[in-house]
Amino acid sequence: MALPSARTPDPRDAPALRWGILGAGHIAAAMTEALLEGTTQQVVAIGSRDHERARRFAERFSLARAHGSYEELVADPEVDVVYVATPHSEHRDHALLAIAAGKHVLVEKAFTRTTDEAAEVLAAAEAAGVTCVEAMWSRFLPGYDVVRRTVEEGALGDVRLIEADHGQLLYPDGPARLAAPELAGGALLDLGVYPVHLAAMLMPLIEDVRAVGTLTPLGVDEHESIALRGAEGTVAALTACMSASTPTTASIAGTQARLELAGPFYQPTAIRLADPTGRTLEVWEPEVSEGHLGLRYEAVELARCVADGRRESSLLPWDETLRVMGLMDEVRAQLGVHLPGD
Repeated sequence: MALPSARTPDPRDAPALRWGILGAGHIAAAMTEALLEGTTQQVVAIGSRDHERARRFAERFSLARAHGSYEELVADPEVDVVYVATPHSEHRDHALLAIAAGKHVLVEKAFTRTTDEAAEVLAAAEAAGVTCVEAMWSRFLPGYDVVRRTVEEGALGDVRLIEADHGQLLYPDGPARLAAPELAGGALLDLGVYPVHLAAMLMPLIEDVRAVGTLTPLGVDEHESIALRGAEGTVAALTACMSASTPTTASIAGTQARLELAGPFYQPTAIRLADPTGRTLEVWEPEVSEGHLGLRYEAVELARCVADGRRESSLLPWDETLRVMGLMDEVRAQLGVHLPGD
């Protein structure tokens, strides 16, 4: 029994597009660095509502143009694709803005606040004939392809249990947006989306969703446990927490073997294949320690889709984005989390 190799192409081989970054925060900087250091993609412009902030961002990364509004960024004729890197509450509006300007769009996870908003964005992309991809970077990593292939090829036997946790100490003294309902704050859309995506990737039919958790005084979710049951009997046990740090590991246990993803499981990380006694059979390691340079894989997947004339990625198709949003809508409903836009 052995782990399969990853089928992920070299990011530097993808056709180059000209990127505009919408938003000038932490994740925007991480993506810009990943594009510039790990691909042949071109980052040509940054857009922010604060022109001085855009100017500093452009200076930091030697970008050609800094726009003082999002409208100016999407209207830039030198931009082929827009990366939406604003808070979750703004993803729908900013994706629609870029699509209306005829730009391809990579929308940071969580894709939107709700399934209805996601469906609106995807319908607009279809009507405009542009490529749209959810920026859930984990699903494009070589390691996730190893996981996907291992399960598909039956090396684990029948998958019975999926476990994943994602807890970071971000509340109450972390980013203010996480505590704000108007910015779609809370643990689920920021942290829980990772374990939910992992489970959804391995559970094509989910029949039951159960969730318990605790809300903050402002009504967003501080932490939760989520149980999913698949049509073939697979169960997923998932947790998310923004007020405590957890190991952020994951495991996929089957009747013949199990996979263990070292923390953080959603980043480029080691994957251990073990037999039922716990004996290590093989360990897969990323070729290099990439960290957030792993963001490049989702970007170059979009570039390949554009070159091939595809509107969506086969690694994360639109119906899968809608399915994950639907799962999170159900979790929020059970927890009693109500956001603007519901």
